[in-house]
Amino acid sequence: MSELKGIYALWYREFKVFQRERSRVISSIINPLLWFFIIGGGLGTFVSFGAVGFQTFIFPGILIQIALFSAIFFGVYIVWDKKIDFMKEVLVAPMRRTSIFVGKILGGSTDTIIQTIFLIVIGVGLSFAGILQIHFTVLSILVTVAFLFVTTVGLCAIGLIIGSQMESPEGFQLIISFLIFPLFFLSGALFPITDQSGWLSAFILVNPVTYAVDGMRGVLIGGPTVRFSPWLDFLVITIFSAIMVAIGTYAFKKMKL
Repeated sequence: MSELKGIYALWYREFKVFQRERSRVISSIINPLLWFFIIGGGLGTFVSFGAVGFQTFIFPGILIQIALFSAIFFGVYIVWDKKIDFMKEVLVAPMRRTSIFVGKILGGSTDTIIQTIFLIVIGVGLSFAGILQIHFTVLSILVTVAFLFVTTVGLCAIGLIIGSQMESPEGFQLIISFLIFPLFFLSGALFPITDQSGWLSAFILVNPVTYAVDGMRGVLIGGPTVRFSPWLDFLVITIFSAIMVAIGTYAFKKMKL
């Protein structure tokens, strides 16, 4: 029971920090919307995929953009916790480092999911306005949130793994900048992966974010824009997240303050 209380305490602490950082919430929503309206609106005037407009096509990718940037950058809070000695106070508590890692992941995942839900609500409004050709249903929204949650857990784990080994926020941000953009641009968020071949296809297929985008695109849009079945996509990102959590648990056990 003490382990569960410790996990809850860490989750609640991250949630309260999130509530107080309103600028973080606003920026995390505004930036993807700029991509949606400027990139999507600009290219959407002459790019489409059959009956699917370009803005509709990239909407699942925009959801992943929020999850990717917010979840991985969540790892910087570990660096700050070490700098202000908060982690030392946590580590003297009678709980395992595995529980500390789980509490951190749940806190970061909750923050990220809340941000993506805001954009889903905006997407429903855009659908009613005729800007998106997506027929949202309760089932499709729930499955989309499930995709986002499982993906976010894996991405949060990556951020925490890197953050646990870093000593400065500047060093963390430098490494993350080399990781986060390839994950996004090679995920098929902005272009179809159905006809890709050669060396680019290899990078796309080993990118776990690809399967999150493809799965949500299959749930929300369907048709020829999808390469794999949503079940296969969900299985891949579940395995990816499980591996990242296992690695993160080990990294936390070896973390030095």
